[in-house]
Amino acid sequence: MTPAIFGITGLSLTPEERSFFQDADPAGYILFARNIESREQTRALTDELRTIHGRDDLFICVDQEGGRVTRLKPPQWTKFPSGEVFDRLYQRAPASAIEAARVNAQVLAMELAEVGITVDCHPPLDVRQAGAHDVIGDRALGSEPMQVAALGRAILDGLAKGGVLGCVKHMPGHGRTTCDTHKDLPTVHAGEEELAIDLAPFKALADTPVGMTGHLLFPIWDAENPSTLSSTIIAEIIRGRIGFDGLLLTDDIDMEALSGSIPERAEQSIAAGCDVVLNCWAKMDDMQGIVERCGTMRPESVARLDRALAARTEGEDADKAALLAKRDALLAIEEQSA
Repeated sequence: MTPAIFGITGLSLTPEERSFFQDADPAGYILFARNIESREQTRALTDELRTIHGRDDLFICVDQEGGRVTRLKPPQWTKFPSGEVFDRLYQRAPASAIEAARVNAQVLAMELAEVGITVDCHPPLDVRQAGAHDVIGDRALGSEPMQVAALGRAILDGLAKGGVLGCVKHMPGHGRTTCDTHKDLPTVHAGEEELAIDLAPFKALADTPVGMTGHLLFPIWDAENPSTLSSTIIAEIIRGRIGFDGLLLTDDIDMEALSGSIPERAEQSIAAGCDVVLNCWAKMDDMQGIVERCGTMRPESVARLDRALAARTEGEDADKAALLAKRDALLAIEEQSA
């Protein structure tokens, strides 16, 4: 098995992709808006991927947070709010915000599970910081770490009830970023006391089966390598101080925060201790290079992948309309008291 999650070019597999995926046997796949047109088409695509691997418990993920991070879009799918909406409600009615986040995530997961998606790269546990770049911004669940953890746990529980695994991100914390990692590498000049705030939500939810790194440089821990490529940060901070022992994905390896060729970045991230490389853009040369450079998945990484997939359940039968009505009634509390 190749330690990679690969993207796909379009609405269905090309013959070249089908042949390549059969030989490469990647750990999983990630879908984007370019891969999603309708329920029937998306389900056919995920079914084809499962057929290639001959198993139902395939890691097929998507970024579906709500707000501006939405791959399955209206009118085909429900419109989901950003994290900031639950943050605002939490300021007035914490228990209501937690329940609203849970039922919202349950409906979101029901829609993903319906089309064969098994993992949502959600929730972000990045603690929002004043003055930081808005690449996180309204995606954040708040600026107080235990609030972020409480809402994050509710989202994970809701996703599980809907039949989908969550993935906490972006370890060890993206809330202090000074720029967009899609375009540049942020350097976080913060001390241990400040960074303890960023680590806190991840520590509280360290039992989550799947997590993702962020491409940020933390000189206090490693002055040369961003988190994704830092064996020190992965071993001492993510695995050690946070205590995360789940499947560790890189953030998108194509982001300009990282340097070198895509296969080189992939090799470095695996060598640093990541379990799986996330390669989103479905460029065949890059994917072939990753296969050549990264070899087969380490036994401990395979075990983490197996544990994660085994933790996913089929989800509960529920009335989606009733859940959405409950969510909207809870969210209205904030509007009524504003």
